[in-house]
Amino acid sequence: MDASEHLSGKRLAALSLAALGVVFGDIGTSPLYAIRECFHGEYGIEVSGANVLGVLSLIFWALMLIVSFKYLVMVLRADHDGEGGVLALTTLVKPRKRPLRGPAKVLVILGLFAACLLYGDGMITPAISVLSAVEGLGHITPLFKPYIVHITLVILVSLFLLQRHGTARVGSLFGPVILVWMTALGLLGLVQVVREPSVLIAIDPWHGLQFLIHNRLHGFVVLGAVFLVATGAEAIYADLGHFGRRPIRLTWFLVALPALLLNYFGQGAHLLNHPGDAYHPFYAIVPSWAIIPMVGLATLATIVASQAVITGAFSLTSQAVQLGYLPRLRVTHTSVTHKGQIYVAPVNWVLMACTVGLVLGFRSSSKLAAAYGVAVTASMLVTATLFFVVMRKRWNWSLPVAGLLTALFFTVDFSFFAANMTKILHGAWFPLVIALLVLAVMLTWERGNEILAERAQGLTLPLDRFLADIHADPPTRIPGQAVFLTRSHNIVPMAMVQNLRHNRVLHNEVVFLNIRTEDLPRVPNFEKIELERLGSGIFRIIAHFGYMEEPTVSTVFALCRDQGITVDPENASFFLGREKLSIGEDPAMARWRANLFLFLSRNGMDPADFFNIPSTQVIEVGARLRV
Repeated sequence: MDASEHLSGKRLAALSLAALGVVFGDIGTSPLYAIRECFHGEYGIEVSGANVLGVLSLIFWALMLIVSFKYLVMVLRADHDGEGGVLALTTLVKPRKRPLRGPAKVLVILGLFAACLLYGDGMITPAISVLSAVEGLGHITPLFKPYIVHITLVILVSLFLLQRHGTARVGSLFGPVILVWMTALGLLGLVQVVREPSVLIAIDPWHGLQFLIHNRLHGFVVLGAVFLVATGAEAIYADLGHFGRRPIRLTWFLVALPALLLNYFGQGAHLLNHPGDAYHPFYAIVPSWAIIPMVGLATLATIVASQAVITGAFSLTSQAVQLGYLPRLRVTHTSVTHKGQIYVAPVNWVLMACTVGLVLGFRSSSKLAAAYGVAVTASMLVTATLFFVVMRKRWNWSLPVAGLLTALFFTVDFSFFAANMTKILHGAWFPLVIALLVLAVMLTWERGNEILAERAQGLTLPLDRFLADIHADPPTRIPGQAVFLTRSHNIVPMAMVQNLRHNRVLHNEVVFLNIRTEDLPRVPNFEKIELERLGSGIFRIIAHFGYMEEPTVSTVFALCRDQGITVDPENASFFLGREKLSIGEDPAMARWRANLFLFLSRNGMDPADFFNIPSTQVIEVGARLRV
């Protein structure tokens, strides 16, 4: 059940304001460039009365069908213990406790690919948003035009450099900034709509259909620009776990949607009477006295939108690490009160380098818009596919109902996807290449670990055989506690086998610790620990963590105390296996993938640091393995 359904009025208002800043920052900055790209972009169409009404009709129904109905009404229902996002949706369709084969494996790979597409979005969104806002300086005075790219780079680089310090101090400003921004959007649009109320007839879908019929291929291509109004819809679903359904829905229908529609229709109303302003209709409806504060407000809004996307990339990486699709990376928590505020250094620097490269390469938001949309529409198609499986398998909906809904989603999403594919040679290839590279890394890391587990079998022992051996031929026991991390609960790890073989001693108390990441966002504390006394001072602990949690040995042993077992991390000896990897003459996967796996293994975070094990208590036992 969604906890947000029972929030008090004051708490609901506070959470809704926070959701406005984080959830709707991306989609809320689309008015800066969406209408402009329809009439003045790479494939801009003639500014005529029929075309303006047609584009506004398409924008209205895109927001209604994609954002309001598909995501806010339907997809938000598919939460995974309160969490949302394409990875959470993927775990919902993933069969539990069964190996992935056939259609199930294809669905999981599709879900991973959709998640990887969000990295490309995380690079383009800051670039196009901040650049489009700063371009407003050119409306203040032409003297600023040569410096727009430089100012944009300063803002973006500063934003990425500040990530390691966290956003806890300024995070409380995100909601108010976007609230002021949305209010300004609505008021600016309302003034224009009052002056030209006839623009409201664009709500009739017939105007959109006429636009597509009359303009044919050109009209279809313009759909790629129309779709810019819906970019950010995936972020709405991804942020479900932070805010819950009720605050997100209230904020959208009461604040964001009315403000956005008023602004889009206001820009359209202005173009009906001033078609020459198509080069930047957003700033054209801003009074001259308000241009300077509006550029400042737009810049702040785009910074907030960029911050939300960057934080989303950090969260996605953390989840992928916990689920075993990426090597261990250091995740720094930048706030003591907000779990979702984290920092992942490698991701931050890659995002910064690519974002800066995009700004330098494209040099205008209009050209960047050509690279935007493909990643998001592809992700939406995957979401629709996975959502169909959830409706059928999880909710047991009938095939006609689930099929009709999915057909509607596919018709809309695929139309926009096909229109955006016309941009491939104009930069849209970039997010697809990024997504494929990240997917290759994820699948290689997963497969490499499977191969390592197979190779290591000869260096381990079944637990029951190990217990029988030490009872039949007891080794020398020495005082102290020893903790052995193991990949499987019923296998004695290599470190124990090697230690016993060479040192021929066993500690008085031995703990086999198996830390698992479950296909759940969080595991309640009372379900986290399975503890079993195996006799002869030997214990087996299976610790269950969710993919949104941070697994640490201190948490494990604190929970073990409640079950009568005390392990002192400051005095116990932790035995870890250290594999020295190399590529064999006949590697189990392609040589380039084997080399990639070795690179990832060498640069991954040390297990002791990842599980927060005191470094002075760690003993590493090595072995050579070939992949």
